[in-house]
Amino acid sequence: MNIEPDQRERTAEDVLWGRAQRKRDRIRAEIARNRAGGHKIPTWVLAAILGLVLLGWLVLIVRG
Repeated sequence: MNIEPDQRERTAEDVLWGRAQRKRDRIRAEIARNRAGGHKIPTWVLAAILGLVLLGWLVLIVRG
């Protein structure tokens, strides 16, 4: 790998910083997508389904 005279070699800290920055960028993009909406199933429906599953599980444990 040829390094130009005006470029310095990347350190381990540079690599870690770049990795952290890319992760932050991915998280920001995901948050922006989530805020934009376009969800197929409303959140309240998912919460209701989760409640029914937990209730059914609890009934099985209590009766079992």
